[in-house]
Amino acid sequence: MPDRAVIIGGGLHGLSAALHLRRMGWDVTVLERRYSGRHSSGINAGGVRRLGRDVREIALSQIACEMWHRIESLVGDDCGFRPTGQVKVAESEADMAQLRARAAEVRALGWTHEELVDQAETRRLLPAVAPHVVGALVCRGDGAADPMRTVIAFRKAVRAAGATLIEGVAVQGIARIPGGLRVETDHGAFDGARVANCAGAWAVEIARGVGDAIACGVKASMMMVTERLPRFVDPTVGATARPLSFKQTDAGTVVIGGGRQGRCDVAKEVSVVDFRNLAAGARTVTDLFPRLGDVRIVRTWSGIEAKTPDEVPVIGESPACPGLIHSFGYSGHGFQLCPAAGAAVAELMARGATNLPVAAFAPARLIARKAA
Repeated sequence: MPDRAVIIGGGLHGLSAALHLRRMGWDVTVLERRYSGRHSSGINAGGVRRLGRDVREIALSQIACEMWHRIESLVGDDCGFRPTGQVKVAESEADMAQLRARAAEVRALGWTHEELVDQAETRRLLPAVAPHVVGALVCRGDGAADPMRTVIAFRKAVRAAGATLIEGVAVQGIARIPGGLRVETDHGAFDGARVANCAGAWAVEIARGVGDAIACGVKASMMMVTERLPRFVDPTVGATARPLSFKQTDAGTVVIGGGRQGRCDVAKEVSVVDFRNLAAGARTVTDLFPRLGDVRIVRTWSGIEAKTPDEVPVIGESPACPGLIHSFGYSGHGFQLCPAAGAAVAELMARGATNLPVAAFAPARLIARKAA
Protein backbone atom coordinates (compact mmCIF):
# COMPACT_ATOMS: atom_id res chain seq x y z
CA MET A 1 0.00 0.00 0.00
CA PRO A 2 2.82 2.47 -0.69
CA ASP A 3 1.68 5.93 -1.81
CA ARG A 4 -1.86 5.29 -0.61
CA ALA A 5 -3.42 7.70 1.87
CA VAL A 6 -6.68 8.18 3.73
CA ILE A 7 -7.92 11.64 4.75
CA ILE A 8 -10.48 11.79 7.56
CA GLY A 9 -12.70 14.84 7.10
CA GLY A 10 -14.04 16.39 3.93
CA GLY A 11 -13.92 20.01 5.02
CA LEU A 12 -11.55 22.50 3.44
CA HIS A 13 -8.46 21.32 5.30
CA GLY A 14 -9.06 17.70 4.40
CA LEU A 15 -9.85 18.59 0.79
CA SER A 16 -6.79 20.82 0.50
CA ALA A 17 -4.50 18.10 1.86
CA ALA A 18 -6.09 15.58 -0.49
CA LEU A 19 -5.67 17.83 -3.52
CA HIS A 20 -2.01 18.55 -2.86
CA LEU A 21 -1.24 14.92 -2.05
CA ARG A 22 -3.04 13.61 -5.13
CA ARG A 23 -1.05 16.01 -7.30
CA MET A 24 2.09 14.52 -5.78
CA GLY A 25 1.01 11.19 -7.27
CA TRP A 26 -0.57 9.52 -4.25
CA ASP A 27 -3.72 7.40 -4.28
CA VAL A 28 -6.02 9.37 -1.96
CA THR A 29 -9.36 8.54 -0.35
CA VAL A 30 -11.28 11.20 1.62
CA LEU A 31 -13.83 10.02 4.19
CA GLU A 32 -16.53 12.48 5.30
CA ARG A 33 -19.17 11.62 7.90
CA ARG A 34 -21.82 14.00 6.54
CA TYR A 35 -21.03 16.14 3.48
CA SER A 36 -18.23 18.53 2.60
CA GLY A 37 -18.54 21.88 4.33
CA ARG A 38 -21.31 20.74 6.70
CA HIS A 39 -20.02 22.30 9.89
CA SER A 40 -17.41 25.06 9.74
CA SER A 41 -15.81 25.12 6.29
CA GLY A 42 -18.93 26.14 4.41
CA ILE A 43 -20.60 28.39 6.98
CA ASN A 44 -17.82 30.63 8.31
CA ALA A 45 -17.27 34.35 7.72
CA GLY A 46 -15.03 33.78 4.69
CA GLY A 47 -12.29 36.11 5.84
CA VAL A 48 -9.05 35.88 3.85
CA ARG A 49 -7.05 37.58 6.56
CA ARG A 50 -3.46 38.07 7.60
CA LEU A 51 -4.38 41.08 9.73
CA GLY A 52 -4.08 40.47 13.46
CA ARG A 53 -2.83 36.89 13.22
CA ASP A 54 -1.08 35.24 16.14
CA VAL A 55 2.60 35.83 15.37
CA ARG A 56 3.12 32.05 15.10
CA GLU A 57 0.68 31.99 12.18
CA ILE A 58 2.00 34.93 10.19
CA ALA A 59 4.50 33.05 8.03
CA LEU A 60 1.99 30.36 7.01
CA SER A 61 -0.66 33.03 6.50
CA GLN A 62 1.65 34.93 4.13
CA ILE A 63 2.14 31.81 2.02
CA ALA A 64 -1.60 31.17 2.06
CA CYS A 65 -2.18 34.77 0.92
CA GLU A 66 0.01 34.22 -2.13
CA MET A 67 -2.00 31.09 -2.90
CA TRP A 68 -5.31 32.93 -2.54
CA HIS A 69 -4.18 35.53 -5.07
CA ARG A 70 -3.83 32.70 -7.60
CA ILE A 71 -6.56 30.44 -6.21
CA GLU A 72 -8.12 29.87 -9.63
CA SER A 73 -4.94 28.16 -10.81
CA LEU A 74 -5.18 25.80 -7.83
CA VAL A 75 -8.87 24.84 -7.91
CA GLY A 76 -10.26 26.19 -11.19
CA ASP A 77 -12.45 28.88 -9.59
CA ASP A 78 -11.77 32.25 -7.98
CA CYS A 79 -13.91 31.14 -5.00
CA GLY A 80 -15.47 34.60 -4.86
CA PHE A 81 -12.18 35.98 -3.50
CA ARG A 82 -12.06 39.77 -3.55
CA PRO A 83 -8.81 41.36 -2.27
CA THR A 84 -10.50 44.54 -1.09
CA GLY A 85 -8.45 44.74 2.12
CA GLN A 86 -9.13 44.25 5.81
CA VAL A 87 -9.42 47.12 8.28
CA LYS A 88 -9.38 46.87 12.08
CA VAL A 89 -10.81 50.12 13.43
CA ALA A 90 -9.87 51.95 16.63
CA GLU A 91 -12.72 53.57 18.57
CA SER A 92 -10.54 55.34 21.15
CA GLU A 93 -7.01 56.48 21.84
CA ALA A 94 -6.57 53.35 23.95
CA ASP A 95 -7.45 51.28 20.88
CA MET A 96 -4.94 53.27 18.81
CA ALA A 97 -2.23 52.60 21.39
CA GLN A 98 -2.98 48.90 21.13
CA LEU A 99 -2.78 49.03 17.33
CA ARG A 100 0.52 50.96 17.45
CA ALA A 101 1.98 48.29 19.70
CA ARG A 102 0.77 45.55 17.37
CA ALA A 103 2.20 47.29 14.29
CA ALA A 104 5.55 47.70 16.05
CA GLU A 105 5.60 44.04 17.12
CA VAL A 106 4.92 42.82 13.59
CA ARG A 107 7.53 45.11 12.04
CA ALA A 108 10.11 44.02 14.62
CA LEU A 109 9.60 40.48 13.30
CA GLY A 110 10.36 41.67 9.77
CA TRP A 111 6.80 41.82 8.40
CA THR A 112 5.36 44.90 6.70
CA HIS A 113 1.85 43.83 5.71
CA GLU A 114 0.07 45.59 8.59
CA GLU A 115 -0.18 49.38 8.20
CA LEU A 116 -1.30 51.88 10.82
CA VAL A 117 -3.49 54.64 9.35
CA ASP A 118 -4.99 57.84 10.72
CA GLN A 119 -8.61 58.96 10.93
CA ALA A 120 -8.60 60.57 7.48
CA GLU A 121 -7.35 57.44 5.72
CA THR A 122 -9.75 55.28 7.72
CA ARG A 123 -12.63 57.46 6.57
CA ARG A 124 -11.40 57.27 2.97
CA LEU A 125 -11.44 53.48 3.19
CA LEU A 126 -14.75 53.40 5.11
CA PRO A 127 -16.82 56.48 4.21
CA ALA A 128 -19.82 55.24 6.18
CA VAL A 129 -17.94 54.57 9.43
CA ALA A 130 -19.04 56.36 12.61
CA PRO A 131 -17.33 59.70 13.39
CA HIS A 132 -15.92 58.48 16.71
CA VAL A 133 -13.51 56.08 14.93
CA VAL A 134 -10.00 57.57 15.24
CA GLY A 135 -7.83 55.30 13.08
CA ALA A 136 -7.17 51.72 12.07
CA LEU A 137 -4.76 48.95 11.27
CA VAL A 138 -4.98 47.93 7.61
CA CYS A 139 -3.86 44.98 5.49
CA ARG A 140 -4.51 45.99 1.89
CA GLY A 141 -3.93 42.62 0.21
CA ASP A 142 -6.40 40.78 2.41
CA GLY A 143 -10.10 40.36 1.65
CA ALA A 144 -12.86 37.78 1.72
CA ALA A 145 -14.19 34.84 -0.26
CA ASP A 146 -17.38 32.80 -0.48
CA PRO A 147 -17.00 29.82 1.90
CA MET A 148 -19.41 27.37 0.26
CA ARG A 149 -18.22 28.30 -3.23
CA THR A 150 -14.70 27.59 -1.99
CA VAL A 151 -15.73 24.19 -0.60
CA ILE A 152 -17.40 23.30 -3.90
CA ALA A 153 -14.32 24.39 -5.87
CA PHE A 154 -11.95 22.30 -3.73
CA ARG A 155 -14.36 19.36 -3.84
CA LYS A 156 -14.52 19.46 -7.64
CA ALA A 157 -10.75 19.87 -7.91
CA VAL A 158 -10.14 16.88 -5.63
CA ARG A 159 -12.35 14.65 -7.73
CA ALA A 160 -10.95 16.01 -11.00
CA ALA A 161 -7.44 15.20 -9.76
CA GLY A 162 -8.49 11.56 -9.33
CA ALA A 163 -8.94 11.33 -5.57
CA THR A 164 -11.90 9.40 -4.13
CA LEU A 165 -14.32 11.33 -1.92
CA ILE A 166 -16.81 9.24 0.04
CA GLU A 167 -19.48 11.06 2.01
CA GLY A 168 -21.77 9.54 4.63
CA VAL A 169 -19.02 7.40 6.17
CA ALA A 170 -18.34 7.55 9.92
CA VAL A 171 -14.86 6.73 11.19
CA GLN A 172 -14.82 4.41 14.20
CA GLY A 173 -11.12 4.04 14.89
CA ILE A 174 -7.58 3.65 13.56
CA ALA A 175 -5.40 0.55 13.92
CA ARG A 176 -1.85 -0.30 12.94
CA ILE A 177 -1.36 -2.88 10.20
CA PRO A 178 1.81 -4.04 8.45
CA GLY A 179 3.06 -1.19 6.29
CA GLY A 180 0.58 1.41 7.46
CA LEU A 181 -2.72 2.16 9.16
CA ARG A 182 -6.29 0.92 8.87
CA VAL A 183 -9.21 3.31 9.25
CA GLU A 184 -12.25 1.43 10.53
CA THR A 185 -15.64 2.88 9.53
CA ASP A 186 -19.30 1.96 9.53
CA HIS A 187 -18.82 1.12 5.83
CA GLY A 188 -15.79 -1.13 6.17
CA ALA A 189 -12.04 -0.59 6.42
CA PHE A 190 -9.77 1.72 4.42
CA ASP A 191 -6.01 1.12 4.46
CA GLY A 192 -3.23 3.57 3.81
CA ALA A 193 0.46 4.08 4.35
CA ARG A 194 -0.47 7.47 5.81
CA VAL A 195 -3.63 8.90 7.34
CA ALA A 196 -4.58 12.54 7.99
CA ASN A 197 -6.92 13.52 10.81
CA CYS A 198 -8.76 16.60 9.50
CA ALA A 199 -12.02 15.95 11.32
CA GLY A 200 -12.53 19.41 12.82
CA ALA A 201 -14.41 19.44 16.12
CA TRP A 202 -14.38 15.63 16.13
CA ALA A 203 -10.64 15.28 15.45
CA VAL A 204 -9.76 15.28 19.15
CA GLU A 205 -11.74 12.04 19.59
CA ILE A 206 -9.80 10.40 16.76
CA ALA A 207 -6.56 11.61 18.29
CA ARG A 208 -7.56 10.26 21.69
CA GLY A 209 -8.37 6.91 20.11
CA VAL A 210 -4.73 6.42 19.05
CA GLY A 211 -3.32 7.63 22.38
CA ASP A 212 -2.86 11.39 21.76
CA ALA A 213 -4.59 13.22 24.61
CA ILE A 214 -4.53 16.62 22.90
CA ALA A 215 -6.10 19.48 24.83
CA CYS A 216 -8.78 20.94 22.57
CA GLY A 217 -12.31 22.21 23.01
CA VAL A 218 -15.00 23.45 20.66
CA LYS A 219 -16.70 26.70 19.76
CA ALA A 220 -19.95 27.65 18.03
CA SER A 221 -19.29 30.92 16.26
CA MET A 222 -22.41 32.74 15.10
CA MET A 223 -23.15 34.61 11.88
CA MET A 224 -25.94 36.83 10.62
CA VAL A 225 -26.74 38.30 7.22
CA THR A 226 -28.82 41.35 6.32
CA GLU A 227 -31.17 42.18 3.50
CA ARG A 228 -29.58 43.53 0.30
CA LEU A 229 -28.31 47.10 0.48
CA PRO A 230 -26.71 49.59 -1.93
CA ARG A 231 -22.92 49.32 -1.92
CA PHE A 232 -21.44 51.27 1.01
CA VAL A 233 -18.33 49.34 2.12
CA ASP A 234 -15.57 47.49 0.26
CA PRO A 235 -13.03 46.21 2.83
CA THR A 236 -13.76 43.62 5.48
CA VAL A 237 -14.03 45.39 8.84
CA GLY A 238 -13.02 44.33 12.32
CA ALA A 239 -12.80 46.22 15.61
CA THR A 240 -9.97 46.47 18.13
CA ALA A 241 -11.90 46.20 21.38
CA ARG A 242 -15.02 44.29 20.28
CA PRO A 243 -15.59 41.05 18.34
CA LEU A 244 -16.50 41.89 14.75
CA SER A 245 -16.14 40.59 11.20
CA PHE A 246 -18.19 42.71 8.82
CA LYS A 247 -18.33 42.55 5.02
CA GLN A 248 -20.69 43.40 2.18
CA THR A 249 -21.08 40.71 -0.47
CA ASP A 250 -21.35 41.18 -4.22
CA ALA A 251 -25.10 40.63 -3.81
CA GLY A 252 -25.34 43.61 -1.42
CA THR A 253 -26.05 41.65 1.74
CA VAL A 254 -23.89 42.29 4.80
CA VAL A 255 -22.38 39.24 6.52
CA ILE A 256 -21.62 39.80 10.20
CA GLY A 257 -19.53 37.55 12.41
CA GLY A 258 -16.49 37.99 14.58
CA GLY A 259 -16.57 35.09 16.97
CA ARG A 260 -19.58 35.71 19.18
CA GLN A 261 -20.60 32.31 20.50
CA GLY A 262 -23.74 30.24 20.40
CA ARG A 263 -24.16 26.81 21.98
CA CYS A 264 -23.31 23.41 20.57
CA ASP A 265 -23.58 19.70 21.28
CA VAL A 266 -20.70 17.92 19.59
CA ALA A 267 -22.14 14.45 20.13
CA LYS A 268 -25.41 15.42 18.44
CA GLU A 269 -23.65 17.59 15.83
CA VAL A 270 -26.00 20.46 16.64
CA SER A 271 -25.34 24.15 17.25
CA VAL A 272 -27.84 26.89 18.10
CA VAL A 273 -27.79 30.67 18.07
CA ASP A 274 -27.68 32.61 21.34
CA PHE A 275 -29.81 35.63 20.41
CA ARG A 276 -28.78 37.68 23.45
CA ASN A 277 -25.14 37.34 22.46
CA LEU A 278 -26.00 37.92 18.81
CA ALA A 279 -27.75 41.17 19.75
CA ALA A 280 -24.49 42.43 21.26
CA GLY A 281 -22.85 41.83 17.89
CA ALA A 282 -25.62 43.75 16.16
CA ARG A 283 -25.07 46.70 18.52
CA THR A 284 -21.37 46.75 17.56
CA VAL A 285 -22.38 46.98 13.91
CA THR A 286 -24.81 49.86 14.43
CA ASP A 287 -22.32 51.70 16.66
CA LEU A 288 -19.73 51.57 13.89
CA PHE A 289 -22.12 51.97 10.93
CA PRO A 290 -25.14 53.96 12.20
CA ARG A 291 -26.86 53.81 8.81
CA LEU A 292 -27.61 50.12 9.49
CA GLY A 293 -29.83 50.83 12.49
CA ASP A 294 -33.06 50.03 10.61
CA VAL A 295 -31.73 47.24 8.40
CA ARG A 296 -33.37 43.82 8.65
CA ILE A 297 -31.50 40.66 9.60
CA VAL A 298 -32.76 37.90 7.32
CA ARG A 299 -30.83 34.87 8.55
CA THR A 300 -28.66 33.73 11.47
CA TRP A 301 -26.68 30.55 12.02
CA SER A 302 -23.80 28.97 13.90
CA GLY A 303 -21.31 26.20 13.25
CA ILE A 304 -19.13 23.84 15.26
CA GLU A 305 -15.35 23.98 15.17
CA ALA A 306 -12.37 22.90 17.25
CA LYS A 307 -10.67 25.46 19.51
CA THR A 308 -7.25 24.88 21.07
CA PRO A 309 -6.22 26.48 24.39
CA ASP A 310 -3.70 28.75 22.62
CA GLU A 311 -6.03 29.32 19.63
CA VAL A 312 -3.56 28.21 16.98
CA PRO A 313 -3.94 24.92 15.12
CA VAL A 314 -2.56 21.44 15.62
CA ILE A 315 -0.53 20.43 12.55
CA GLY A 316 1.95 17.58 12.70
CA GLU A 317 2.57 13.88 13.11
CA SER A 318 0.93 12.02 15.97
CA PRO A 319 3.41 11.32 18.80
CA ALA A 320 1.59 8.06 19.61
CA CYS A 321 0.81 6.81 16.11
CA PRO A 322 3.52 7.34 13.47
CA GLY A 323 2.03 7.78 10.03
CA LEU A 324 -1.00 9.71 11.31
CA ILE A 325 -0.88 13.45 10.65
CA HIS A 326 -3.14 15.77 12.65
CA SER A 327 -4.61 18.97 11.17
CA PHE A 328 -7.32 20.56 13.30
CA GLY A 329 -8.01 23.16 15.97
CA TYR A 330 -7.98 26.19 13.69
CA SER A 331 -10.06 27.98 16.31
CA GLY A 332 -12.23 30.07 14.02
CA HIS A 333 -9.57 31.37 11.64
CA GLY A 334 -8.56 28.43 9.46
CA PHE A 335 -10.35 29.45 6.25
CA GLN A 336 -7.53 31.63 4.93
CA LEU A 337 -4.86 29.10 5.93
CA CYS A 338 -6.40 26.12 4.14
CA PRO A 339 -4.40 26.18 0.84
CA ALA A 340 -1.04 26.39 2.62
CA ALA A 341 -1.94 24.16 5.58
CA GLY A 342 -3.13 21.47 3.16
CA ALA A 343 0.16 21.67 1.28
CA ALA A 344 2.07 21.24 4.55
CA VAL A 345 -0.02 18.23 5.56
CA ALA A 346 0.49 16.64 2.14
CA GLU A 347 4.25 17.06 2.42
CA LEU A 348 4.29 15.62 5.93
CA MET A 349 2.36 12.62 4.65
CA ALA A 350 4.45 12.08 1.51
CA ARG A 351 7.92 12.92 2.82
CA GLY A 352 7.70 12.95 6.58
CA ALA A 353 8.83 16.58 6.64
CA THR A 354 7.95 19.98 5.23
CA ASN A 355 9.72 23.29 4.72
CA LEU A 356 6.46 25.14 5.27
CA PRO A 357 6.35 27.00 8.63
CA VAL A 358 4.22 24.69 10.78
CA ALA A 359 6.69 23.57 13.47
CA ALA A 360 5.03 25.86 16.05
CA PHE A 361 1.80 23.88 15.67
CA ALA A 362 3.18 20.45 16.62
CA PRO A 363 0.68 18.32 18.58
CA ALA A 364 3.11 17.67 21.43
CA ARG A 365 2.68 21.20 22.79
CA LEU A 366 -0.89 20.35 23.84
CA ILE A 367 -0.27 16.90 25.28
CA ALA A 368 0.20 16.90 29.04
CA ARG A 369 3.36 15.17 30.22
CA LYS A 370 2.89 12.45 32.81
CA ALA A 371 4.69 12.93 36.09
CA ALA A 372 7.83 10.83 36.44
